[in-house]
Amino acid sequence: MKISASIFYGHKRGERLFGFPACVKAKSSTLWLFLLQTDKLHPSKDTVFFRDGVRRIDFVLSYVDDKDGEKKQERRRAFEANLEKTGLELETEDKSDSKDQKTYFLKIHAPRDVLATYADVLKIKVPFKKSDIPQSQDVALEWFTQPFRLPGNIMHPEPDYFTYHFDKTKTDFFLIGDKDTFFPPSTRNRIVFYILSRCAYYKEGQKDREKTGIKRLLSNGTYTAAFPLHDCRYWKKGRNAEERYNLYKHWARFLCFYKEQPLNLIKKYYGEKIGIYFAWLGFYTEMLFLAAVVGLICFIYGVLSYDDNITSKEICDPKIGGSIMMCPLCDKNCTFWRLDSTCLSSWQSHLFDNEATVFFAMFMGIWVTLFLEFWKRRQARLEYEWDLVDFEEEQQELQTRPEFEIKCTNRRLNKITQEMEPHLPLHSRCARYCLSGATVTFWISLILACITGVIAYRLAVYASFASIIGNHGGESGIHKNKTLLVGGLITPQLATSVTASCINFVIIMILNFFYEKVAIWITDMEIPKTHLEYENRLITKMFMFQFVNYYSSCFYVAFFKGKFVGYPGNYTYMFGKWKKFRNEECDPGGCLIELTTQLLIVMAGKQLWGNIQEALLPLMRNWWSSRKGRHNPENHYSRWEQDHVLQNFSQLGLFYEYLEMVIQFGFITLFVASFPLAPLLALFNNILEIRVDAWKFTTQFRRPVASKARNIGAWQEILNSVAILSVVTNAFIMAFTSDMIPRMVYLYAYSNSTSMKGYINSSLSEYRIPIRPQNMTEDNWFRHFNTTCRYRDYRHPPGHENEYTHTMQFWHILAAKMAFIIIMEHVVFVVKFFIAWMIPDVPSDVKARIKRERYLIQEHLHNYEVEKLKLQLSASFITEPQTSETSLTPDKHEVLSECL
Repeated sequence: MKISASIFYGHKRGERLFGFPACVKAKSSTLWLFLLQTDKLHPSKDTVFFRDGVRRIDFVLSYVDDKDGEKKQERRRAFEANLEKTGLELETEDKSDSKDQKTYFLKIHAPRDVLATYADVLKIKVPFKKSDIPQSQDVALEWFTQPFRLPGNIMHPEPDYFTYHFDKTKTDFFLIGDKDTFFPPSTRNRIVFYILSRCAYYKEGQKDREKTGIKRLLSNGTYTAAFPLHDCRYWKKGRNAEERYNLYKHWARFLCFYKEQPLNLIKKYYGEKIGIYFAWLGFYTEMLFLAAVVGLICFIYGVLSYDDNITSKEICDPKIGGSIMMCPLCDKNCTFWRLDSTCLSSWQSHLFDNEATVFFAMFMGIWVTLFLEFWKRRQARLEYEWDLVDFEEEQQELQTRPEFEIKCTNRRLNKITQEMEPHLPLHSRCARYCLSGATVTFWISLILACITGVIAYRLAVYASFASIIGNHGGESGIHKNKTLLVGGLITPQLATSVTASCINFVIIMILNFFYEKVAIWITDMEIPKTHLEYENRLITKMFMFQFVNYYSSCFYVAFFKGKFVGYPGNYTYMFGKWKKFRNEECDPGGCLIELTTQLLIVMAGKQLWGNIQEALLPLMRNWWSSRKGRHNPENHYSRWEQDHVLQNFSQLGLFYEYLEMVIQFGFITLFVASFPLAPLLALFNNILEIRVDAWKFTTQFRRPVASKARNIGAWQEILNSVAILSVVTNAFIMAFTSDMIPRMVYLYAYSNSTSMKGYINSSLSEYRIPIRPQNMTEDNWFRHFNTTCRYRDYRHPPGHENEYTHTMQFWHILAAKMAFIIIMEHVVFVVKFFIAWMIPDVPSDVKARIKRERYLIQEHLHNYEVEKLKLQLSASFITEPQTSETSLTPDKHEVLSECL
């Protein structure tokens, strides 16, 4: 253990410390020299440098000895020898120095010349001139935004430069200060990973293209892990390293939830791809604030207009709702019931089904357009600020996957490179696609079968709840009061909806767990050629499944429940009359409150479970992995061992983060007309989500390899599709699920007093009771005798020449619903397209900066070449022409290309 000699000394020599007398001073020099020698023999391992303390560790590989040790040792020797040929420098930590006494660590360092060579190959942009464009400042709102801002050195860790692709033949063209720190750690680990992914592990003289890349060595167990190092511990600064510490202090702690995100520091430390994700998530959360405020206002309007709700007053009035006898809710064990038993349910429905709901549904159709258009502008600004304007995904995403080369045994001639390359025959590709399509169809059918099972549960349990609530009334004249008490607290429809929603949520999570593995398996089975193609196929499959899995129950409640019920004496049954599963009726207050219940349970349950899963699982896994090293001194617990026990951030890590947010985006757009508070719940969740994700990346995950991305990829098109579909779904919800249109038709076409008085009576039809029901005693029948009962529909009464057929009011309402859908869709779509046309995708100042940077690049390159030519011409008059130091010379190390 490293012991500092300072504990034996005060600030003044000869002072008595820790109980030692002054006479100890005479022997302290000898002890001090002993401690210094101990420090040299046992230097601190909590470092990101080689043992010499100079060369930086850019990557770490770990491995253990096992049964197949000889084969793996042979692969490692060949791989490491080839790495050294490329110019990388290696240093091994023996297993005797590790805490588990079985893990070896191979540390990798990339020298300056290797970095320069591959920075040229990868066309990495580096600064050549400090930017002369002044930064815009929000002076007007500075006093208001000051509490939300971070320090300037955190928000802008680097000065703003004009950049250009690195060229090792023009090193004096670029602003190179310290050559050791010219390439930041994120660029260094990206370059080293590029080399590792293309370095072969066959011996010299052999040629086996399949034996290439660190990914294959990880898959066959030759190495157990490959990762770059964090620069320091997250709770304290390291030696000339504080980026991780700053990220934790200013970003990953929950107490910073109201602060802006240090996006430039995130990009610098983790790379542009992760930076783009957090930029999108932060922007989405900011835009949710507006939707949440408007939704809250609409909800408050529903609360404040509580007393003006004439419909609910009529239902709760003992003289109106209490005198209306409703038909039984099921065929068996259900009695007649009074309408006023649903008093509370009607009040609850009014909170979400009122005049403001129509406005909010149209507002959200416009909000989603504003969100997508303003994100394009924000994305364009980030592309410029992060030097991604000329970046092509082909540099990174269109490289051939190693798995494609391994599994494709057939070869064909590439007409461009004139080399044989792996090829998947057409018949094999078609067979794989057919199997993949059949698998996806099977799992989607399984979801629909589960939803059908939940519906059957609803139908079966609905009758039970109806009989329980109805039978609570008992006999002896207390039936009415008991029905009011129990039915006022919970109706059969609401009880069924809550329990079915909970069961449906459990089924969703179980199916989701299994399908994630199935989706990855069938995508691997298709053998996509490139990383981009693999990711896009997986995104399509997962979103298609998740769409059906999460939204199907909401679609059922919104568009099918209560629409195909029939009427007393001629009810519609789900599996035919022989099954006796009568189709569900809507709650007397309308189906919208049931859709609200379904949406709230599934959405809130998913968000709660997701946050628990994201926060607790990595924490528990890391606690278990690091239990052996927790009691070791900090300086003896090496940096590579500390990072080795952390969770690996897989290639699909961001995929699951995007998927979670896109599913949430669907909830707050597709069905938001039924629950205006959904954006508010999403806002609270996302504020927590940002900090949970930041905490995971900073404290629980190994440092991911930095990678570039210009945008959010295929998720942008999915968001656009959901946005368009949301206009249609909300229009249909307002027309067919809400009671807004029937109320408006009654108010303007059928009301005698231009008010909602009499609406309840108008919306209920009559049915003549032919005989006493079998489940009702004769005494109870005569006590509550009625010749007719009421049910929700617009049909002619008994005795009419067209009895039990739809009235003209029904057709007027249907026509109004269709007209509303057409008008709402056209209005919202016209406004959407007009907004999209009015808002340019790239801000004008960003366009100007891009043009200026390109102009300066051409100007400086021209001046550089002219000056270089002048020097060569002047030198030719004095001495014989000599080769310039900056001329292109053959590399002394082997350079790995993408064509391996």
